[in-house]
Amino acid sequence: MRLGVTMFATDLAMPIHELAGAAEERGFSSLYVPEHTHIPVSRRTPYPGAAGGELPEEYRRTLDPLVALSFAAAATRTLEVGTGILLAAQRDPIVTAKAIASLDHLSGGRVTVGVGFGWNVEEIENHGVPYAGRRDLARRHVLAMQALWRDERVSFDGLLDGVEPAWSWPKPHRRPPVYVGGAAGPKLFAHVAEYADGWMPIGGKGVKAALPALREACERAGRPPARVIPFGTLPTAEKLDHYAGLGVEEVVAALPSGPADKVLPILDHYAQLIEKTA
Repeated sequence: MRLGVTMFATDLAMPIHELAGAAEERGFSSLYVPEHTHIPVSRRTPYPGAAGGELPEEYRRTLDPLVALSFAAAATRTLEVGTGILLAAQRDPIVTAKAIASLDHLSGGRVTVGVGFGWNVEEIENHGVPYAGRRDLARRHVLAMQALWRDERVSFDGLLDGVEPAWSWPKPHRRPPVYVGGAAGPKLFAHVAEYADGWMPIGGKGVKAALPALREACERAGRPPARVIPFGTLPTAEKLDHYAGLGVEEVVAALPSGPADKVLPILDHYAQLIEKTA
């Protein structure tokens, strides 16, 4: 069982390169950071947290994930770095594909791309993306990025309207694995089965009940079962044993977004779980 961590990287939180070094020293396998390009002041969309209420401050203070991860990768030697999650519909796929490929190339193949569709209606619409169309656009953007990572001469037919065939380097050191984040359901599992390596269930609840439907979606697509990374969990030894029994190989634990004196004690607590599950 591999254990990674995720934290909202902000201008007020523990510096990301220091967190990355601390995580690697303690035996963690990966570090993930989320994305919000901005948070519209109107706040028409209610906070989807379990308790509702006010949107936590870190949502409006997030660093750009790929810039932050470049610092994390430069400060470490083996730590996997990833987005959890990248809002693919809100991004230019050609620019984003090059940024990810550059990061993976420079880090020696340590990048994982968790993608999602987004929940903040006004944030999404500010990018000129209709909320109802965000899933299809995210799909086309990811497929276009994968083509840019893979092919020498890339054709965007059916993916990016009006974009002619192109070249793009560097190619990543390895093909970055893609995981789709979100709640279980036929639509999400269809996305996973078509173009992703696996599923990132946010919070990690309901994995056992959802696995048959995920396997079925992969079988219909004629592909092997997708991997599962429970994401943003609050792990215990019992919970990690439960996931291991389901065939899960990596779990990503949530850290608070704050200064080092708030983050490191929890990181040390999680590190003890690594020793227990080794």
